[in-house]
Amino acid sequence: MSETADLTSHPWFFCGIGGSGMLPLAMILKGQGATIAGSDRSRDQGRTPEKFAWLEREGIALFPQDGSGVTSPDQVLIASAAVEDTVPEMVRAKELGCARMTRAELLSTLFNRAASSVAIGGTSGKSTVTGMTGWIMQQAGRDPTIMNGAVMKNFASAEVPFASARVGAGDVFVSEVDESDGSIALYRPSVAVLLNVSLDHKGMEELRILFGDFLAVSGAAAVNADDEEAMALAPRAASLVTFGIESAAADIGVVPGSVSESAMGIAAQVVERKTGEQHALTLAMPGRHNLSNALAAIAGAKAAGVPVAEAVTALASFKGLARRFDVIGTSASGITVIDDFGHNPEKCAATLRTLKSQPGRVIAFFQPHGYGPLRQMGHELAEVFARLLGPEDLTFLCDPVYFGGTVDRSEGSERIVRLIAEAGGHAEYIPSREDCAERILALARPGDRIVIMGARDDTLTALAQGLLEKLG
Repeated sequence: MSETADLTSHPWFFCGIGGSGMLPLAMILKGQGATIAGSDRSRDQGRTPEKFAWLEREGIALFPQDGSGVTSPDQVLIASAAVEDTVPEMVRAKELGCARMTRAELLSTLFNRAASSVAIGGTSGKSTVTGMTGWIMQQAGRDPTIMNGAVMKNFASAEVPFASARVGAGDVFVSEVDESDGSIALYRPSVAVLLNVSLDHKGMEELRILFGDFLAVSGAAAVNADDEEAMALAPRAASLVTFGIESAAADIGVVPGSVSESAMGIAAQVVERKTGEQHALTLAMPGRHNLSNALAAIAGAKAAGVPVAEAVTALASFKGLARRFDVIGTSASGITVIDDFGHNPEKCAATLRTLKSQPGRVIAFFQPHGYGPLRQMGHELAEVFARLLGPEDLTFLCDPVYFGGTVDRSEGSERIVRLIAEAGGHAEYIPSREDCAERILALARPGDRIVIMGARDDTLTALAQGLLEKLG
C-alpha cells in the first residue's frame, strides 16, 4: 500500500483490536475519518468488557473472532505479525483477497506522513516518555497526535477512559516505536529519542543495529548520556542533544545534589549546560528512572523546537500513565497496592528500586507476559528480583500469560523461582494468580507495599483493585 493512499477511503478491520498497540491505532484512524471494525479474543473470553463496550460506543463495530466481520475485499486487515494464518479473520481475508498490513506498517505510514514527528525508542520507558512528550507538545500549543501503548491520565476522562491515543489538529505526531519485532526500522522521525539499550526481546547485537539505524535515519536525536550502550550509537545521529542525571557532559542535565525523592514524586534542578540556565522540575511520579524519563522528554521536545523552560513547566502537571507505578490506593491498615507494567529486567529493576528507596516491606507479584520471553530473559529477571529485594521482602510468581496458540509451555515460572534461589533470593511459585492473591492477603501487614507486575493482560489492574478492596 503506498504512503500516499487515502487511508480513510476504505474500511479497516483490526484483528485483536483491544490490544495495547492496536486500540490507539484504531482510534487515530477513526479520528481521521476512517470506518473501523474489529474482533478480539479477549472480548470473546469475557475479559475487560468495559473496554469493548466503550469501543462500541465510539462507533466501532465489533465481531466474534470467527471471521464474520471480514465481509468485503475493500477491507484492509490489520493484524500483528505474530497472528497465525489459521486465525479465522486471516483465512477469510485471504479468501476475499483483502489487503493486509501489520500494525507497525500502518503506524509507520501515519507517522512518516506527519510534517513533524517525534519517535520514542529504547528498551524501557517508551510509554512514559511518549506521554510526557505528548503532554509537553499539548501544553506548548502544538495540538499533537499521540500514539501510546498505555492510557495517558492527562488525556483520560469519563468519556475517553482508554486514552492511549490522541488525535490532534497540529502537525506533530508523537509515538513510541517498537524494537521487539524489528519494526523500528520502518520509521523516519524528525526527532528520534533513544532512552536505553538493554536485553529484552532481542539479543544485544541485533538491538545495537536496530537502534543505531534508528538514529541514523532521524533528522535529529536525543540520546541518554547515562546509558553506555545508547551513547556508543550516538555518533550515528546527524544532530544530537544528550540528557542524563549522572553524566556531567549531558546537554540537559541535573545540578548535583539537587535531586529530592519522596514516595509519590521526585524533584530536581534541570540545567541546560550550554547556557547554564537552571529550571526547577517537579514530577508527581516517584523514582529516578522517571527523572531520567523527564529529561528524555525535555531533550526530545527541545530537538523539536520547544524551549526547555516550557517543557519543564509542562511536566509539573503530568499525571502519569495507567499501569506505570500506578498507586491504586492505600488500605485503612496502611497497606499500599501498586499496579505496574514491569515485565523485562530493566522495567522490573526500575520499579523495585523505586519501592526500595522508601521504607516498608515489598510484596512483589509477577505474572510473566509469555513463555517465550521467559526463555529469552529468565536469568536476567531472576537476578533482578534476587539482587534488589531483601530477605524481608516477598516475591510470588504465577503461570505466564497464555491466551491460546502453539507456544512451547514446557518451562514456565517455576524455572524463574529456581533461578532466583540460585541467585541468592527467595520466591514462591503458585500456578494460579487467584491463589497468589489469597496468599498475599494472608501475609500482608501494615506498611507493606504490594506491587502487581506484568504485561499483555489488562485484567491485572482488576486484580490489584480487588486486593485493595479485600484489604479494606
